[in-house]
Amino acid sequence: MSTASSTPRLSREVRATGLLALPLVLGHVSTGLISFVDNVIAGHHGTHTLAAVTIGTALLWLPMLIPIGTLISLTASVSQLHGAGREREIGPLFRQALWLALGLGLIMFTFLTVVPPLLPAFGIAPDIVPGATAFLHAVRWGGPALTLYFCMRYLSEGMHWTLPTMLLGFGGLLVLAPLGYVLCYGKLGFPELGAEGLGMASAIMMWLQALCFAGYLWKTKRFAHLQLFSHLEAPRWSAIWDLLRTGLPIGITVLMEGGLFIVTALLIGRLGATEAASHQIAINVAQLCFMIPMGVAEATTVRVGHAVGSGNGLGVRRAAIAGLVIILGTQTLSALVLLFGHDAIVGVYTADMGVAALASTLLLYAAAFQFPDGIQVLSAGALRGLKDTRVPMFIAMFSYWGLGMPLGAGLGLGLGMGPQGMWLGLILGPTAAAILMGWRLRVSSARAGLPSTP
Repeated sequence: MSTASSTPRLSREVRATGLLALPLVLGHVSTGLISFVDNVIAGHHGTHTLAAVTIGTALLWLPMLIPIGTLISLTASVSQLHGAGREREIGPLFRQALWLALGLGLIMFTFLTVVPPLLPAFGIAPDIVPGATAFLHAVRWGGPALTLYFCMRYLSEGMHWTLPTMLLGFGGLLVLAPLGYVLCYGKLGFPELGAEGLGMASAIMMWLQALCFAGYLWKTKRFAHLQLFSHLEAPRWSAIWDLLRTGLPIGITVLMEGGLFIVTALLIGRLGATEAASHQIAINVAQLCFMIPMGVAEATTVRVGHAVGSGNGLGVRRAAIAGLVIILGTQTLSALVLLFGHDAIVGVYTADMGVAALASTLLLYAAAFQFPDGIQVLSAGALRGLKDTRVPMFIAMFSYWGLGMPLGAGLGLGLGMGPQGMWLGLILGPTAAAILMGWRLRVSSARAGLPSTP
């Protein structure tokens, strides 16, 4: 194929990926804004409230990463079936995925029940423990709703329909902001609940999102031919095992990356409320930035999966390159915003001068890992579209826990560099993952054995 003919096709692929990714990005941004709302409300309520929400949020997402990653395999499976014209198989697959999601949600509820009494053993500062425990005991009730929501969301995204992700994401935000404020501060006759109130508001929001998504899938004509809820279906363990075989390595991969950030938060929590609050502000901003490449990566999973289902090897490569082009642009913008706007950003979160000064410094570290973080998540998304999940799992283990965590803990705690040392580990982990994931994508796409159909 000539360069003249391939360039317009790549441009069309960039445009198609961008249009598919935009609602996903906005949906992810709305999810990140939920944490932003929690942190702003908690930060202005008090430093100890923010620190408690920091630890509580970390322990909420630690068990959630495996279900989210495991269920995301549904996107690639649905996209490949859609691309191959085998849509009759999607409904039965989805119903089995719902059973898996429910089971994972109950496991998450159990984890959040048994972990809070162990917080003192983790070395968490004693003045943070009560608030973090109250937050977790309240938010755990939303766990099953959240896993069911993600299952329905991944089904919709696999069918190239991403608008519900955006609308329900911002809809949840419109519920959480006023409800969290009322319950945290004790307005409208409610008692002042602090961190516990934010946990309660989050759980209510999760159930509303799940119920609204279920109602949409039930009524919409767009998916009527899939017969998603045509009948009740008992669990079929062979189908659930197939989902786990592909999805669990993805879940572990997501856990390796997200766990690095979560455990870093827990370790910084041992240093005191100021350090924990500063880190939470910086990591929340970094997570908001990460929502953009995450949405692009999910769109790339769909585009790659559809090309695989259609038997188009050239389409696989074009989809991956298009995602990379978009990522380079988005990460440049994020890095510049963090470099030149770090002081102004921190000012939105807190009026505590000590917390603000440290958080502002940490945002400069966050700017440093924008490019490697974007490249690694894009590569992982493309690999999911190829259903290549085992090797990326080992790459994540090595990058984040063989390199990133030892360096961060050694510098931050061992050598006394504090949060700054821990953040150096957060930079090294994604950098190593970006190099190795990029190499694996090159190898895996070459080995896919698909014809180079124009």
